[in-house]
Amino acid sequence: MINSLKKLLPGLLIAIVVVIVALYFLAQTQWGARQITDQINARQPWHITVGKLSHSWSSPAHLVLNNITVGQPGQPPLLVAQHLDIGLSTRQLTAPGHVDSLLIQHGTLTLPADTAPALPVQADRLQLSDMAVNGAIAGWRLRAQQVQGGITPWNITGGTPPPDSQFQFSAGQLTLNDIPASQVLIAGSTGSNGLVIRSLGGDVARGTISSSLRREADGRWQVDSLRINDLRYQSASSLAAFIAPLTALPPVTFHNLDIANTQLQGPDWAVANLGIGLRNVTLENGNWQAQDGSVSLSASEALYGSLHLLDPIINASLSAQGVAIQQFTSRWAGGLLRATGSWQRSNKALTLNELTIAGLEYTLPADWKQRWAAPTPDWLNSLRVNRLSASRNLLIDIDSAFPFQFTALDSDGTQLQLIRDKQWGLWGGRLSLNAAAATINRTDLRRPSMVLEATSSTVNVSELSAFAGQGLLEATATMSQLPPYQTVLSLHGRAIPLDTLQHWGWPALPLQGDGNLQLRATGDLQSNSPLRPTVNGTLSATDAKGQQVQQTMTRGAVTGS
Repeated sequence: MINSLKKLLPGLLIAIVVVIVALYFLAQTQWGARQITDQINARQPWHITVGKLSHSWSSPAHLVLNNITVGQPGQPPLLVAQHLDIGLSTRQLTAPGHVDSLLIQHGTLTLPADTAPALPVQADRLQLSDMAVNGAIAGWRLRAQQVQGGITPWNITGGTPPPDSQFQFSAGQLTLNDIPASQVLIAGSTGSNGLVIRSLGGDVARGTISSSLRREADGRWQVDSLRINDLRYQSASSLAAFIAPLTALPPVTFHNLDIANTQLQGPDWAVANLGIGLRNVTLENGNWQAQDGSVSLSASEALYGSLHLLDPIINASLSAQGVAIQQFTSRWAGGLLRATGSWQRSNKALTLNELTIAGLEYTLPADWKQRWAAPTPDWLNSLRVNRLSASRNLLIDIDSAFPFQFTALDSDGTQLQLIRDKQWGLWGGRLSLNAAAATINRTDLRRPSMVLEATSSTVNVSELSAFAGQGLLEATATMSQLPPYQTVLSLHGRAIPLDTLQHWGWPALPLQGDGNLQLRATGDLQSNSPLRPTVNGTLSATDAKGQQVQQTMTRGAVTGS
């Protein structure tokens, strides 16, 4: 019996060795790879195909899967790669799905959705080499090429890296929401407190971006630093559409944001040499919040529609109460604007402590009356100017129905309430205006001036005067701020051209040359209704020869001779 066993044992061992060797070589054939993956696929929800398995005794602890594809049945594959190098160890005896390392080379990886089932594998180290990566991160579309890097340790549970992992990746080319970048590097870690990105940088639109940021366990982002330099970006979107993604961000706090020497351009907007400094500001649900925050902004040029600013500068502090404007200056329409003030969040009230306007050459837009009558934006309920100073301005309206121009226009105002309940107007304060010359509907005037004093119910116009021809015009008026906005005008003219009022809407007089005029009239100044049908008044005129005319206007029609 013993002799028989002695003769049988060597043969049995040889047979076992032959079987093992045969299985070893069979596993490295396409047939063997298919048999192994079929067994794996039968035990979990993922579908894996392998073209061939290979093994080298020069690296005995490594198994290489060639031409591997991983995906869910009936869906596009999540991984297609030429090589997957699996580093094995004695751990496989107790934990077959936990390997030492995974190296994926030359392929495409699609990031799984958060709802994807967990992969039945984890590794102490995952490495990517010359990979393409596609997918979405926090709703942002991602496409990356020439990806290198790794994460230690690694597993996947619903698309989320495990806690206490270190990672570093680079990409030769990357596109995030259609914004291309190159030479991108990201390094950081995950822990019980969330995600930490120690370094994030790359080349974007001929500029550079560098940042360090954190995502806390509750999903809020803390941007410790973000610096953008020398960006040159052109967008096909309107300005509102361009900044709209900011309103869709998860809650994010910018502790230090710096933008320098950046140029942005869209179809109806542009900004050149933009510089921004933002400190301690949170964006959440489309709104901003701040405690001891600040913002500074400068540019060589800013264009938005018909608004064209040169060298604008803004410095402001931000708080829970609102915005304190320490400085606003800009060149606009050939002149200078300067202001200080504050905006209150609680009532959306803008108060300018000082507003200076000097040297403007401004032509009113064709629809300025409609803009004046339209309600103000949601963020602005009221506007108050405590001190207004304007000098040497040129104001023009080219409306063919009633054009006007004021040359060397100066103004001084105090406690001016210019917006009330989202409506433009002069709702309070005192405003004085004077100019070197004016042309009102083709009638030339010299040294026109007037003083307006407004309350919530009325606007009183006093000291209204101007030289016309060789004579002098003087007037007073009272305008109601309540519907139907009745206006009472009293006008006196001495030695003025008698056709002056003809250019301003009164029918032609049967007198010529210079003379004296006395007019008293009332009318309703409603933005959505014509003025003439509401005008009632009397006119007395005397020419240089002593001839007199008395006329009465009733509902816009004149009687008398």
